Amino acid sequence: MPLDFLNLPDLIAENNLRLPDALTVNYGPARLLSRFVLEGDKAARRKGLELRVRHDFEELLYLNRQETARGNWYRLLNAFNPEYVDLTPENAFWIAGYDEHGEIVATHAVHIYDWMSTNLEEQAFDLFYGREKGESCRVTAEAAVSISGVIGNGGAAWVRPDWRGRQLSHLLPRLSKAYCTARWPLDWFIGYVKPALVEKGIADGYGSKHLSYSIFYPRSPWGDLEVVLVYTSTAEIYEDLGEFMNAELLGVPAAASARPPAATFLEQSVMNTSSELVFHGSMTRS
Repeated sequence: MPLDFLNLPDLIAENNLRLPDALTVNYGPARLLSRFVLEGDKAARRKGLELRVRHDFEELLYLNRQETARGNWYRLLNAFNPEYVDLTPENAFWIAGYDEHGEIVATHAVHIYDWMSTNLEEQAFDLFYGREKGESCRVTAEAAVSISGVIGNGGAAWVRPDWRGRQLSHLLPRLSKAYCTARWPLDWFIGYVKPALVEKGIADGYGSKHLSYSIFYPRSPWGDLEVVLVYTSTAEIYEDLGEFMNAELLGVPAAASARPPAATFLEQSVMNTSSELVFHGSMTRS
């Protein structure tokens, strides 16, 4: 659905700006979001990365195809593929991390949906396939019916093999969440995770708060898929960003930064996971 009520020219940043320069806080707690982006950008630069916000998904697709051919990535899911969905500065962006040689070594993307009059249960097929002809979709995730409003779907998460192990999979998804909650009046941030990653505990500790089993895409181009829905409310995003900034970016002792737990939204299991671990993330944990 088009985000017509959000298509204001002054909200659209120029393509390929440095992340802090691209940020304008139109929604949410300005001090928290601005500081998180600044501190997150500093942390990335200490690791040797320059972060830029981009809208040219053709370039992301080109990068994905190169790295897939090298065995370093999966085929991009259709939600982030401009051949199957309409991706514009009004409804999507991706963060590119550049090394000292100007090469992209890390990515994370977000696609925004206007589901004011619908929900994920009704949109799960189109979200996954876009304009590509798909077989079917079966939704058993109870939370899907409540995922409605303005939705951010995170994915296209990738870290080049020689850059893995540097905690980028913790940082980049949170920077994407900070940027998109500042840019759009977000209600929920969602992603898909493989059940095996949840069961093994690999998906623990990456920022999302809830999970709901499952969404099935049989005979998809990626095989017979079962994915777990992970989701976080905007209020929970703000809390997580504050805690992560204090503990990981500023080094504030846990006792000094402790706050009451966020309220539970929807009766689902609570967990933490990263968009890096969704099906369309990297082939190797980073």
